[in-house]
Amino acid sequence: MGEQPIFSTRAHVFQIDPNTKKNWVPTSKHAVTVSYFYDNTRNVYRIISLDGTKAIINSTITPNMTFTKTSQKFGQWADSRANTVYGLGFSSESNLAKFAEKFAEFKEAARSAKEKSQEKMELTSSPSQESAPGDLLSPLTPESVNGTEDERVRPGTPQHAEPRAEPSQNALLFSHSSSNINKHWEAELEALKGNNAKLTAALLESTANVKQWKQQLAAYQEEAERLHKRVTELECVSGQTTVIKSQKTELNQTIEELESALRAKEEELEGLKAEVESTNDFRSQKDFLTQKLQHTESMNQALEARLSDLERRLQSNQQQREAFRRSLRQLLELLDGKLFELTELRDALGRIIESS
Repeated sequence: MGEQPIFSTRAHVFQIDPNTKKNWVPTSKHAVTVSYFYDNTRNVYRIISLDGTKAIINSTITPNMTFTKTSQKFGQWADSRANTVYGLGFSSESNLAKFAEKFAEFKEAARSAKEKSQEKMELTSSPSQESAPGDLLSPLTPESVNGTEDERVRPGTPQHAEPRAEPSQNALLFSHSSSNINKHWEAELEALKGNNAKLTAALLESTANVKQWKQQLAAYQEEAERLHKRVTELECVSGQTTVIKSQKTELNQTIEELESALRAKEEELEGLKAEVESTNDFRSQKDFLTQKLQHTESMNQALEARLSDLERRLQSNQQQREAFRRSLRQLLELLDGKLFELTELRDALGRIIESS
């Protein structure tokens, strides 16, 4: 299963000033996630916190550590391996109490695991001490510890001579060194996994950080190259033992997974760039349609004003026509009256003519 998070909370992270050893120096601008991790293969508990791509806390819990509450919302502990003192500021007293409770629980578990490990080492070292006389023939050299069976044959020794048995104490030291190397690489790989999760969340939140993602992806590539170089260095330092070969295989597989993840992120970035470009096209089309709509609305308003003016003019013309009709009626009535008078005058003149 490897190392897995078992408890997480959020807090402001501080470290003691290395110069004064009195003042607190903030290592995060805002509250970050602080998590307890457990490695079931090595029975190790760690406190890890990331601020972006930077690991601001990487502290292995030991039985000698003590978490101290210095106020209602602040607590601290000293890490002798990191040569510093960590401080956490919580948003509430309950969060501080929960973190302190987990610290005490995991500290006790680390103590139990250490005692069991010491008992196991004592049991495994006791029979190897009985077989140690075979190694008193000659002192062990670094080549005899790290080399292969063929490399441990001394010059002038016949090839059919039996190889000397490795002392169990050196084997334990070698396994402890391999465990430390495993621990170091697992911490770096865990940090890389955390960074990868951060990158994925940032991509989902906004497409405006494409440039920043490219820079982080380049940093991942540099980290992968550094891991390759580190593997080569480990090969030179540790020789060709089976354990280191298996570690190399695991690290190479992890590097390949990281590289495939980087390629996937690059493809995702390309897709995001295409989406951004299409979004820009949609925005330009939207702006053009908005302008056209505004122009149409202005034309519509002008037409409405013109129509209102025409309606007023039509109404005025209708009123003028009605007045003209009334005038014509009056003229017709006046003309009818005049014609009637002329008719009567004609009749009267006719009668006068006839009578004369």
